[in-house]
Amino acid sequence: MQVEPIQINGKNESTFLNKVKEILPEGGNLNLCLTCGVCSSGCPATGLEGMDPRKFLRMAALGLDKEILSSPWIWMCTMCQRCIHVCPMKIDIPQLVFNARAQVPREERPKGILGSCDMALRNESGSAMGTAPDDFVFVVEDVLEEYQEAQPEFAEMQAPIDKVRAEFFLNQNSREPVTEPDEMVPLWKILHLAGVDWTYGSKGWGGENYCLFLADNEAWEHLVQQTAGQADALGCKTYLNTE
Repeated sequence: MQVEPIQINGKNESTFLNKVKEILPEGGNLNLCLTCGVCSSGCPATGLEGMDPRKFLRMAALGLDKEILSSPWIWMCTMCQRCIHVCPMKIDIPQLVFNARAQVPREERPKGILGSCDMALRNESGSAMGTAPDDFVFVVEDVLEEYQEAQPEFAEMQAPIDKVRAEFFLNQNSREPVTEPDEMVPLWKILHLAGVDWTYGSKGWGGENYCLFLADNEAWEHLVQQTAGQADALGCKTYLNTE
């Protein structure tokens, strides 16, 4: 597939170019980037919308802010950091993507991510589906009882909620308690068979943080603090992130 070349007309002033310089490691030099492509080789978003991490970085370095902000690709990056891991320069491309997202007016960011972030902020569960703590407790207890009765080999299996001083504080994908509650059970079985001391929290159990992907600093920090606060209140030693 032939891709139209990007036209560069004169020198562009770029906020992204300044960000590139700020986040290079000590002694690093963006001019040493030879577009080796290793950042793109392992990126799950490479090729989407005709973009990849290498191209994104070069566009930022060339001051093509307008073109970057108009590309849907900045919302397709998962910020998994594979590109940083393999980059010989250790350039933090996901941080650049985050900075690009933050430049977009909040109300103009993707509706799905925006709606999920705002929904999570409305409830103490941190659930992107809006599931209240009481509803979550009801679903977990109902599904647990069903499997204890239907599968005698798991009659002693537990799915504790708000257990004090458990080793692990477990989060949960928000979708599963609402649409596919049976999908929670395989992990319960694994934890049961392994003899793991764990618990959900009735609050802060939502596993996703769409506000992070929305590039809303205050919102994603609020969700993290909500979950961490519940884990600390219960005296759990380790936060086990399933997402």
